[in-house]
Amino acid sequence: MSLTRRLTRYYLYYTAGFVAFVVMVGLLEQTYGAGVWVGYVFLFVTIAIYAIIGLVARTSDPVEYYVAGRRVPPVFNGMACAADWMSAASFMGLAGSLYVSGFDGLAYVMGWTGGYCLVAFLLAPYLRKLGRYTLPDFLGTRYDSNVVRGLGVFSTILCSFVYLVAQIQGVGLIAARFIGVDFSIGIFFGLAGILVCSFLGGMRAVTWTQVAQYIIMIVAFLVTTALVGHQTGTGWLPQLSYGKVLARVEQIEHTLDAQAPEQAVRDHYRQLAIQMQRQLDGLPDSYTQGKTALRQQLRALRQRNAALREVKAVEDKLQTYPRNVHEARDLWTARRNDYQARSQVPQSMTVPFAATEAAAREAKRLNFLLLMLCLMVGTASLPHILTRYNTTTGVAAARSSVGWTLFFVVLLYISAPVLAVLLKYDVLTHLVGQRYDNLPAWVSQWQKVVPAQLEISDVYRDGVVQWGEIWMHPDMLVLAAPEIAGLPYVISGLIAAGALAAVLSTADGLLLTIANALSHDVYFHMLDRHASAQKRVTASKLLVLCVALFAAYVTSLQLGNILFLVGAAFSLAASSLFPVLVLGVFWRRVTRAGAIAGMLAGLGVCVYYIVATYPFFTRLTGFTGARWFGVDPISAGTFGIPAGFAAAILVSLLSPRPDQRTRQLVNYLREP
Repeated sequence: MSLTRRLTRYYLYYTAGFVAFVVMVGLLEQTYGAGVWVGYVFLFVTIAIYAIIGLVARTSDPVEYYVAGRRVPPVFNGMACAADWMSAASFMGLAGSLYVSGFDGLAYVMGWTGGYCLVAFLLAPYLRKLGRYTLPDFLGTRYDSNVVRGLGVFSTILCSFVYLVAQIQGVGLIAARFIGVDFSIGIFFGLAGILVCSFLGGMRAVTWTQVAQYIIMIVAFLVTTALVGHQTGTGWLPQLSYGKVLARVEQIEHTLDAQAPEQAVRDHYRQLAIQMQRQLDGLPDSYTQGKTALRQQLRALRQRNAALREVKAVEDKLQTYPRNVHEARDLWTARRNDYQARSQVPQSMTVPFAATEAAAREAKRLNFLLLMLCLMVGTASLPHILTRYNTTTGVAAARSSVGWTLFFVVLLYISAPVLAVLLKYDVLTHLVGQRYDNLPAWVSQWQKVVPAQLEISDVYRDGVVQWGEIWMHPDMLVLAAPEIAGLPYVISGLIAAGALAAVLSTADGLLLTIANALSHDVYFHMLDRHASAQKRVTASKLLVLCVALFAAYVTSLQLGNILFLVGAAFSLAASSLFPVLVLGVFWRRVTRAGAIAGMLAGLGVCVYYIVATYPFFTRLTGFTGARWFGVDPISAGTFGIPAGFAAAILVSLLSPRPDQRTRQLVNYLREP
């Protein structure tokens, strides 16, 4: 029996077993009632499944550890690559972004899917033909330079690490909501699931685990979408008919916009934005005055033996007060921007680049197109994705594998907009208009999650929830979808298991990419050419552990939302790697010096723009740079990509031509 047929049979049994497990938990819920035990069961059982697969697939053979023996069939490599690809940003963040920004969120859908066309046409077959273990290994061989290899390692680690932090942040959020632990503790809980496969069996274990994880995540997402669609009257395949619900959402929003309570709520946030601007204008004096006022208030409460609740409220305010003027400026600027956004009339989900002024509309259009460009090019540059195509049996299989990857990714991407619209309809019809003393149970549960994911405050003071009084973090929307729609809690456990699968599958691939680049390219190629295969694999396993622990620590600093971190990783990869990869395959004239210049220029420009414009880094450095042409920091690759191409081409033309060996290597790569 062929490997493909055996794998098909095994994973069909696995899928049937998982469906039976979900049905069993559903029956237990009906008998014993819903509770936190459902979350524990789903999360721990699925992690146990991944651990068993990792244990069975453990290996120390370098070919198996680095590239899964180069025998993964295209269909299954497509599933594994889709799981590697569909991270927390896709599973948790995409529908949430579409819920919040409507049409503008489609930049992610089009950018990410379009990027696989670049992967298929420009890179995957050629990387597979050279047959190296890692992306830096390909660059080091193509340009015959350890300097280029070292820059490839640095770029690989940088973009992969930023991406990894976003995944671990997703683990913390899932654990905080579904097993009731603190966000920081949840981060380290997730490390066990992340490490169990990549540590034991490298690419071999990760590949077969990712296929299992893809099945769980796609079942979770499609089943939830179907159930929510059926509940809202669009049938079991809402992907085919959700336009009717979208029209209803637009009608409800239009009706609410004209109502006096909604206008009053927007006026309230407009006044808060003005007050926050006054505080910003009054810095640094306003910072000192605010802190002094809180201390005096706390002292007065203690002197008159006020209620513990009052004292605790002021203590919390003082504890969360900015530590310095720079932090206050960033925090108050973010609050002002949030208040300003909430003071605006909500725009329809179908209106592109919604803005009241022409200049703002054009700025949104520009950032939409540039973000889509960065995501497309970044997709074709991510080391953990490109490395996956080295696991196939040959060049033709690599091309076929890209096609299967796109198919499996699209299954989720055509459903994310549907789920966003259906959930918005549920919130508008079942939460808006409810009295505050009769809110659904899921509201209080999500308000307890730290960091804050949901805020509903009675701004109008009529005891009724207004549309403008609701704030939801985009990352929570998919996790809360079953609760918002009133589905059985077993579906909440299922969606949590799917989200965890999405996070762990990508985190495993990223961890392995970082560790392999360090062990194979730095340790073996640059430090000890005589290191045995066993030493290299052992070094990679130790590095997996060290990188995972450091990434968990960085995640606890809460650098930003998941979508921003992922977008920044794409810009970094596109700026540093895409120019030298494409030129290395399609232009024989590019030289070693040109590659070095291109990587340094692209990466340098991209990093500078992110550090100079993103609030977290401006707070750390105290330096704030101008936004070039109004481009958002998430699209920093807009400047890094052309800088990389320009520097590589210019320096190559000014330096001596490559030798005969390099030209023959490029000819070999380009041969069909």
